[in-house]
Amino acid sequence: MFAVVRTGGKQYRVAAGDKIVVEKLGGDAGDSVTLDDVLLAGEGSELKSVDGLTVAAEIVAQAKAEKVVVFKKRRRHNYRRKNGHRQQHTILKITAIGSEEKKAKKAPAKKAEAKPTETETPAAEA
Repeated sequence: MFAVVRTGGKQYRVAAGDKIVVEKLGGDAGDSVTLDDVLLAGEGSELKSVDGLTVAAEIVAQAKAEKVVVFKKRRRHNYRRKNGHRQQHTILKITAIGSEEKKAKKAPAKKAEAKPTETETPAAEA
């Protein structure tokens, strides 16, 4: 099964077991990440519904891309500027593609506070 997910302003076609490089996501190596923005899913040439579909992934590493050198120059004006940039990215390993099964723990029910009735309220004696 494959899915097309959107993260960091880009779209990726993924399948279980794939490793992809995406824009930096919060978390450390070994953490689990859920990609909720699934645009398309299918198996072979058949497309499937993406309602409630999520992609589970594990962060392999936080890394930096290769350095990009930005060089500006204006001829005959002695103007030269050299700058570099390394984009941070996250390496993800796709673990599963499937619907999100929410087994959230329910909050314990609050006990209703006993409100005093008219007969229980002490009468103000003057």
